[in-house]
Amino acid sequence: MNPTSKRNILIGLTVIVSICLLYWGIEYLKGINLLKPANYYYAKFEKVEGLTVASPVKVNGFKVGQVREINFDYATNQISVELSFEKDLKIPDGSTITFSNELLGAAVLQLNLGASKTYMPVGATIPTSRQLGLMDKVGTDMMPAVSSILPKVDSIVGSVNMLLANPALNASVTRFDAITRELSASAAELSALMAGLNKSVPGMLNNASGVMANANSLTSDLKTTTANLNEFTGNLNQLPLDTTLNRINATLANVQRLTAQLNSENSSLGQLLNDKKLYQNAVSTVASLDSLLQDVKKNPKKYVTIKVF
Repeated sequence: MNPTSKRNILIGLTVIVSICLLYWGIEYLKGINLLKPANYYYAKFEKVEGLTVASPVKVNGFKVGQVREINFDYATNQISVELSFEKDLKIPDGSTITFSNELLGAAVLQLNLGASKTYMPVGATIPTSRQLGLMDKVGTDMMPAVSSILPKVDSIVGSVNMLLANPALNASVTRFDAITRELSASAAELSALMAGLNKSVPGMLNNASGVMANANSLTSDLKTTTANLNEFTGNLNQLPLDTTLNRINATLANVQRLTAQLNSENSSLGQLLNDKKLYQNAVSTVASLDSLLQDVKKNPKKYVTIKVF
């Protein structure tokens, strides 16, 4: 073999290997590992929105396979999806595949394993069902409700426009601005008042301290007074009050007895005090003595004789 033929063979092998590596790399980027053995099954759907090659197939949230190819079956007008599963996975009879869309529109195939003890052969077609996703529920459930709400929204918007066009609203806004300015002025005055109070608080605290000192002094005086009162009360309790009261009562009894004797006509002093005739005689005697004294002053020679030797 000449060198040219060897070179051509090497170039051809290099190209074939490069093409194989390129194909394997593209499939690997799609999520298909050509080196890993797998079993292939098929599923048919009416719609496959969001489903792409390498989309996952999950069992209870765990990925066990993926979509390998998506083709349109012209005989049945359905979309045929080729699925590749791990080699060790066996699919029991009665299993189904559920098609659903996630929140962002991506499709997910959920494999629901049956309870049968017999298994589907490799290459069999698995029955399918469709589960409404969030977007489907929005289209079927929420859109009619939104359609019924739209007329009410139009009515509300019209009412809001009428309210905004009402001159009373503008007047209210103007009054609100005035009230806001007044509140700002009141807040400034309150701040000034608080500043004045902050300046006055130290003096007030000093006065309060003086008042507290006076109160403490007064409290001390009250304690002293209370002690004196307690001492005086103790001294009063020590005095012989019963003996003193008995003596006073005896003195009062003697005074009452003396008064009764003075008022009685049987006693000498009582007869002297109560005899009107004696009183009249005494008055007459005093008058006679007074007349005699007057006559003695006028005529002393009549009563006094002076002899000269």
